[in-house]
Amino acid sequence: MNIAYAMGQGGAATAEGGGGFLATPLMPIILMLVIMWFLLIRPQQKKQKEHREMVTNLKKGDLIITSGGLYGRVTGLTEATLTVEIADKVRVKVSRAHVAGLAQTTAKPPAAPAPAKEKPEPDKK
Repeated sequence: MNIAYAMGQGGAATAEGGGGFLATPLMPIILMLVIMWFLLIRPQQKKQKEHREMVTNLKKGDLIITSGGLYGRVTGLTEATLTVEIADKVRVKVSRAHVAGLAQTTAKPPAAPAPAKEKPEPDKK
Protein backbone atom coordinates (compact mmCIF):
# COMPACT_ATOMS: atom_id res chain seq x y z
CA MET A 1 0.00 0.00 0.00
CA ASN A 2 1.24 3.41 -0.86
CA ILE A 3 1.77 5.72 2.14
CA ALA A 4 1.27 8.86 0.06
CA TYR A 5 -2.10 7.49 -1.09
CA ALA A 6 -3.24 6.78 2.52
CA MET A 7 -2.19 10.25 3.68
CA GLY A 8 -3.92 11.84 0.73
CA GLN A 9 -7.19 10.17 1.71
CA GLY A 10 -7.19 11.76 5.17
CA GLY A 11 -6.37 15.19 3.82
CA ALA A 12 -9.14 15.05 1.25
CA ALA A 13 -11.73 13.92 3.82
CA THR A 14 -11.02 16.86 6.10
CA ALA A 15 -11.13 19.34 3.26
CA GLU A 16 -14.51 18.02 2.14
CA GLY A 17 -16.05 17.85 5.66
CA GLY A 18 -15.57 21.54 6.33
CA GLY A 19 -14.56 21.10 9.98
CA GLY A 20 -15.93 24.52 10.94
CA PHE A 21 -16.27 25.96 14.44
CA LEU A 22 -19.63 24.26 15.08
CA ALA A 23 -18.19 20.85 14.39
CA THR A 24 -15.38 21.11 16.93
CA PRO A 25 -15.42 18.88 19.98
CA LEU A 26 -15.52 21.95 22.24
CA MET A 27 -19.01 22.98 21.14
CA PRO A 28 -20.94 20.49 23.36
CA ILE A 29 -18.88 21.56 26.38
CA ILE A 30 -19.53 25.24 25.69
CA LEU A 31 -23.23 24.52 25.22
CA MET A 32 -23.37 22.65 28.56
CA LEU A 33 -21.70 25.57 30.36
CA VAL A 34 -24.20 28.05 28.89
CA ILE A 35 -27.13 25.84 29.94
CA MET A 36 -25.70 25.44 33.46
CA TRP A 37 -25.30 29.22 33.71
CA PHE A 38 -28.97 29.88 32.91
CA LEU A 39 -30.41 26.95 34.90
CA LEU A 40 -28.23 26.91 38.02
CA ILE A 41 -25.89 29.82 38.55
CA ARG A 42 -28.02 32.79 37.46
CA PRO A 43 -31.12 31.91 39.56
CA GLN A 44 -28.90 31.29 42.60
CA GLN A 45 -27.26 34.69 42.22
CA LYS A 46 -30.69 36.32 41.93
CA LYS A 47 -31.85 34.56 45.11
CA GLN A 48 -28.70 35.64 46.99
CA LYS A 49 -29.24 39.25 45.92
CA GLU A 50 -32.87 39.20 47.16
CA HIS A 51 -31.78 37.68 50.50
CA ARG A 52 -29.01 40.28 50.93
CA GLU A 53 -31.52 43.09 50.29
CA MET A 54 -34.01 41.56 52.74
CA VAL A 55 -31.38 41.31 55.49
CA THR A 56 -30.17 44.89 54.98
CA ASN A 57 -33.76 46.21 55.07
CA LEU A 58 -34.65 44.57 58.42
CA LYS A 59 -35.96 46.93 61.09
CA LYS A 60 -37.20 46.74 64.66
CA GLY A 61 -40.52 44.95 64.97
CA ASP A 62 -40.08 42.66 61.95
CA LEU A 63 -41.08 39.04 62.47
CA ILE A 64 -38.31 36.74 61.24
CA ILE A 65 -37.36 33.09 61.08
CA THR A 66 -33.74 32.02 61.52
CA SER A 67 -31.98 29.25 59.65
CA GLY A 68 -32.16 27.27 62.91
CA GLY A 69 -35.96 27.50 62.92
CA LEU A 70 -36.48 30.12 65.63
CA TYR A 71 -39.34 32.55 65.10
CA GLY A 72 -39.08 35.94 66.73
CA ARG A 73 -39.43 39.70 66.61
CA VAL A 74 -36.41 41.94 65.96
CA THR A 75 -35.79 44.18 68.98
CA GLY A 76 -32.28 45.42 68.28
CA LEU A 77 -29.94 45.86 65.30
CA THR A 78 -26.20 46.18 64.77
CA GLU A 79 -24.09 45.83 61.64
CA ALA A 80 -23.45 42.11 62.18
CA THR A 81 -26.13 40.89 64.60
CA LEU A 82 -29.80 41.15 65.47
CA THR A 83 -31.40 40.86 68.87
CA VAL A 84 -34.50 38.71 68.51
CA GLU A 85 -37.21 38.24 71.13
CA ILE A 86 -38.41 34.65 70.86
CA ALA A 87 -40.68 34.70 73.93
CA ASP A 88 -41.65 37.18 76.63
CA LYS A 89 -38.43 38.53 78.13
CA VAL A 90 -36.33 35.94 76.23
CA ARG A 91 -33.92 37.55 73.77
CA VAL A 92 -31.16 36.01 71.70
CA LYS A 93 -28.50 37.49 69.46
CA VAL A 94 -28.47 36.13 65.92
CA SER A 95 -26.02 36.78 63.11
CA ARG A 96 -27.61 38.58 60.16
CA ALA A 97 -26.33 35.81 57.89
CA HIS A 98 -28.53 33.30 59.72
CA VAL A 99 -31.83 35.04 59.05
CA ALA A 100 -33.74 32.74 56.70
CA GLY A 101 -36.53 35.17 55.93
CA LEU A 102 -39.46 37.19 57.12
CA ALA A 103 -42.14 35.22 58.94
CA GLN A 104 -45.65 35.46 57.57
CA THR A 105 -47.64 37.93 59.61
CA THR A 106 -51.03 36.86 58.22
CA ALA A 107 -50.90 33.40 59.75
CA LYS A 108 -52.77 33.19 63.02
CA PRO A 109 -51.95 30.62 65.69
CA PRO A 110 -54.49 27.82 65.89
CA ALA A 111 -57.31 28.47 68.31
CA ALA A 112 -57.51 26.37 71.44
CA PRO A 113 -60.15 23.64 71.18
CA ALA A 114 -63.43 24.49 72.82
CA PRO A 115 -64.11 22.58 76.02
CA ALA A 116 -66.45 19.68 75.54
CA LYS A 117 -69.91 20.11 76.97
CA GLU A 118 -70.67 17.74 79.77
CA LYS A 119 -73.61 15.45 79.21
CA PRO A 120 -76.05 15.21 82.04
CA GLU A 121 -76.07 11.78 83.57
CA PRO A 122 -79.30 9.89 83.06
CA ASP A 123 -81.33 9.33 86.21
CA LYS A 124 -81.11 5.78 87.42
CA LYS A 125 -84.28 4.58 89.07
